[in-house]
Amino acid sequence: METLPFSTLLLVGELRPGDVIGFTFFTGYMAMFAASIFFFLERSQVEGHWKTSLTISGLITMIAAVHYFYMRDQYLASGQSPTEFRYIDWTLTVPLMCVEFYMIIKPFGGKVSTMWKLIAYSVWMLVFGYVGESLDRPSSALWGAVSTLGYVGILYEIYLGDVKKIAVASNDASTLKAVSLLRWFVLVGWAIYPIGYMLIPGGLLSGLSLNIDLVYNIGDAINKIGFGLVVYSAAVANSQAHHEAPVQQSQSPVGQL
Repeated sequence: METLPFSTLLLVGELRPGDVIGFTFFTGYMAMFAASIFFFLERSQVEGHWKTSLTISGLITMIAAVHYFYMRDQYLASGQSPTEFRYIDWTLTVPLMCVEFYMIIKPFGGKVSTMWKLIAYSVWMLVFGYVGESLDRPSSALWGAVSTLGYVGILYEIYLGDVKKIAVASNDASTLKAVSLLRWFVLVGWAIYPIGYMLIPGGLLSGLSLNIDLVYNIGDAINKIGFGLVVYSAAVANSQAHHEAPVQQSQSPVGQL
């Protein structure tokens, strides 16, 4: 069986000097891959449901790394935006990011129906975004508005719906912090993507000298790796608190005697 040399795997020789976009594809692949290894290795350092949450974080970045490997191939070979590969990646990873919210609140009464609502909203958002970006660009503004309804649905669930209510009722510091930070990623971090969407030919921002792939690549790195790091931080804090609690309980009666 013929194997690819390491230099071909990394495609270092294919990157042209000054190709900032190609560099972000390469960096995105390496960063996502490294993050995946980190999340998988750290599973053994956390307890309970946080192991599953870290597994999901690792899957998100690993799926993205595989797609970035092929996206950079397509970009370097043709100079064209790898739209189809990107939307396949998002269709797999964005619902998993929504599942993270469910996994965090599950021990405190999170409902499976909440998870499916978040997944449905994310798929709605992506399907109509793809229609506007690839299939019907003259009506991209209309399809973008329809896509935004899914985004608004996600925001409602995490800021006003069951995710928020259960996180507050949990009275668990790690859960509250994780949900709060992840909500900010959805509100602010995900807002990067509409900027890229509006850069397509005929879009509201098409006149700007800004590359759509540059925007999307930066957005993916921030949101997918950042999402996982928030989950990791909460998982470690929660696991440490559980380790310290028995020690404090065993010491407190001595102090009262």
